[in-house]
Amino acid sequence: MKVYFLTLGCRVNQYETDAVRRLFLDNGHEVTEDASEADVCIVNTCSVTGEADRKSSQMLRRMAKLSPDAVVVAMGCAAEVSNGSIDADVVVGTRDKNRVLDILNDYLAGSGDKKPSHMSSHQRPEVTRKDTYHDFGSVLSPEGTRAFMKVEDGCDSFCSYCIIPFARGRVCSRDEASCIKEAEFLVREGYKEIIVSGIHLCSYGKDRGEDIMSLLSLLRKIDGIEGLERLRLGSLEPISMTDSFIKGLSKLDHLCPHFHLSLQSGSDAVLKRMNRKYDTSQYLSRVKLLREFFPDMSLTTDIITGFPGETREEFGETLEFARTAGFSKIHVFPYSEREGTAASKMEQLPVNVRKDRARELIELSDELSCEFAENLVGSTCSVLLERENNGIWEGYTANYVKCFVNAKANRGDIVTGTVLSSDKGTVAISL
Repeated sequence: MKVYFLTLGCRVNQYETDAVRRLFLDNGHEVTEDASEADVCIVNTCSVTGEADRKSSQMLRRMAKLSPDAVVVAMGCAAEVSNGSIDADVVVGTRDKNRVLDILNDYLAGSGDKKPSHMSSHQRPEVTRKDTYHDFGSVLSPEGTRAFMKVEDGCDSFCSYCIIPFARGRVCSRDEASCIKEAEFLVREGYKEIIVSGIHLCSYGKDRGEDIMSLLSLLRKIDGIEGLERLRLGSLEPISMTDSFIKGLSKLDHLCPHFHLSLQSGSDAVLKRMNRKYDTSQYLSRVKLLREFFPDMSLTTDIITGFPGETREEFGETLEFARTAGFSKIHVFPYSEREGTAASKMEQLPVNVRKDRARELIELSDELSCEFAENLVGSTCSVLLERENNGIWEGYTANYVKCFVNAKANRGDIVTGTVLSSDKGTVAISL
């Protein structure tokens, strides 16, 4: 079969798509980049917001139009919470992604017609129970230079705006030996950088009765793998990052000084309505300690604008806090209500207000990105080369700033030079 893949949402979804793609390839099937010629179209869906849900449904309908004779498969979070109502031929929830080929084969064997009646194979996670981590084994990223490695799934936080605990279930952690095996495999395959990720990464080990030092123990072992040059972390939760954890991170030889510390709002009142487990003073205390140990670090975050009840004054607090924290980039999301969450029952702000505030915050993010890049001029940076165009290579510094360098080199090389200039949040270096 020719199989087309489309991934929506987070890096964990991309990792799982890479794993499923490999599953099909290993069983003799062909992956195509052209949906119109596919026998099977697989959409890995996202349900983090109402907008993500709508986009997932839109892409499924698009696949059906582009390839009317193909079997359309919806897998992932939106499929999980759809209760079987999502518009696809086969629905595979988050617990069954590693069985998608078997489910598809069973579907095709059930009828000579490629598109018989709708079938759902998923079962919504029970958030009151512990789950088992579904291990895909070693997964190769098609990027070829940086590899994402998933070590944890699920979330126990139940933020008022978020459906993910209902889509992914409770926290479940990957076996440490399996993580180490994959990291060693990735290094042997030539990957210079490994990004350790999860749905709620700081909860790694929680389901086994362990604390965040379990994650640090895993990172130490990955950091010690011969041949690894960069180790990067996915999104982190400020309340989970203890002093001992941060001090331990500072002793890792290959850790990149880039931290994505989830915020969502710079107003304590809004954070409380969001059911976040920290306030702005606690957040800043983590930032301060990180900067003590990583003085050249970059700090990125996520912020939601126009959350239910957010006043102009509260949004102003977020703008002020963003400057105080000194973010190098803000991922901005206008609030999009997700049915089934506590926030969807709150009084909603007009959509235009949410979007206007998002634009304002994006302008601030651009300003902060430019300031951070400008401050790098004259310093020495290393760059992992990823793409080349007319002799100019593009890649990212260790603290995750996009960089351009004129060099005779190969994809995947790490080069070091002096930052000559900055432009719109990017830098150029000379070797």
